[in-house]
Amino acid sequence: MLSSRSARALAVALLAVLSAALLPAATAQAASRTVQGGRLDWGIKSSFQSYVTGPIANGSWNLTGGAATVGGSQFRFHSAAGSYDPDTGAFSSGFLGGVHFTGHRKADGGNELDLRISRPTVRINGGSGTLYADMVSKERGTGKVSNRSQVPLAALNLSGISMKGGSTPIALNNIPATLTAQGASAFAGYYTAGTPLDPISLSVDTKGAAEPKPSPSEKKDDADAEKDEKKDKADKEKAGRFEDAAVDWGVRRTFREYVTGSIGQGKWTLADGAQDGGALFRFPQGKGTYDAKRQTLDADFSGSIRFTGAHELDLKFAAVTVSVAQGEGTLSADVTSEGKTTRNVPLITFAAEDFAPKEGLAVLTEVPATLTADGAEAFGSMYKAGTAMDPVSLAVAVDEKAQLPALPDLGSEPTAAAEPTKKPSAEPSTQPAAAVSDSGTGTGTYAAIGGGVLLLVAAGAAFFVLRRRTAQAAPESPDSSRTS
Repeated sequence: MLSSRSARALAVALLAVLSAALLPAATAQAASRTVQGGRLDWGIKSSFQSYVTGPIANGSWNLTGGAATVGGSQFRFHSAAGSYDPDTGAFSSGFLGGVHFTGHRKADGGNELDLRISRPTVRINGGSGTLYADMVSKERGTGKVSNRSQVPLAALNLSGISMKGGSTPIALNNIPATLTAQGASAFAGYYTAGTPLDPISLSVDTKGAAEPKPSPSEKKDDADAEKDEKKDKADKEKAGRFEDAAVDWGVRRTFREYVTGSIGQGKWTLADGAQDGGALFRFPQGKGTYDAKRQTLDADFSGSIRFTGAHELDLKFAAVTVSVAQGEGTLSADVTSEGKTTRNVPLITFAAEDFAPKEGLAVLTEVPATLTADGAEAFGSMYKAGTAMDPVSLAVAVDEKAQLPALPDLGSEPTAAAEPTKKPSAEPSTQPAAAVSDSGTGTGTYAAIGGGVLLLVAAGAAFFVLRRRTAQAAPESPDSSRTS
């Protein structure tokens, strides 16, 4: 027979084991997740775009900070960063990139209409959402310039949508947006508060808590491995060599829009390591020679891109090379069109006047590029020689510690399963509505909790049965009376 003290010890042990088993599941559900990578698609206001580029304003818009276009009239902002709490549904994510609208050109060369919108941020809490943005605008009529950071630009209608219980990716599609009073002021008075804006769509990746930091012994092992790697590199002949390089080029924005639009009805396909940055394509893993003193470069890059579509559109660029000498750069590629491949075609030229390394990196950022005569032929005479193409960014790491500039991070491709579902209007749902993945919480967690409750009940029953048997078998004593 068990004594009362033994029964109590057994029950305490069971409770401790069960608590340890259950707590990780509970804390995993409660832990806030990090938003890292993703895109926001928003046209701001399509009619405003038409007004700016129409015969009245006779203006234009251009993209900044790596923003891109998608579809007919949407701008794509990139590199989401923020946080998401699946328990409360609280969400905050900022995006990079911007749009600059200009119009109503004046005699002095300036523009009466001058509006910049950049760094949109979406915040959702308690069922309500707001889109913020940095805004620089020239007031209508007075010309007064205002520069405002993170203006609450648009109120988001999240009626019936629950943000709770999601994992990765988290996606929202066609969320209605309305201009706020502060947004109307920052919009230079072109619209009044309450004016409907274009709906927004976003998709972001989320990650759990950071991995634990390595122990001192692990750090030492890593340091030793790094030292050995440095020694191996130092033993190699490095004259004229560089560590890594990448070239970014979007070809031409209007060409991309033509390919994916109603006329081209096509797409582009990346292969061989090329990467999509939204407004540009990255050709990585540069290899070749670089002379820092002369500021010359001869490099080959990996990656290829193929444009296909209606009207027999089939154009591929591969085996990209870049040469820089005497302050000018040339980007060449193998061009395949109509089943025929022409090797090493010089497509564009660009200025490269300051290409000396700074802090281990030789960098050219968004420098203007011009189509060559050979490039014009490669495009089937769609554009004339001398046409302005998308700018070029080039980075060469001459120091092993230097990091190449980050590519705009668009995150995972959103799916229908990633979108929160709307709650029935008659009875709000209490079930998780955002997407659930293997890395998030789901029915498995609830099953574990349910099983844990049953185990706790069983443990409690066992405890009381043991207590009852002990009380029946043992005589009463001062000790047992104090602990009963």
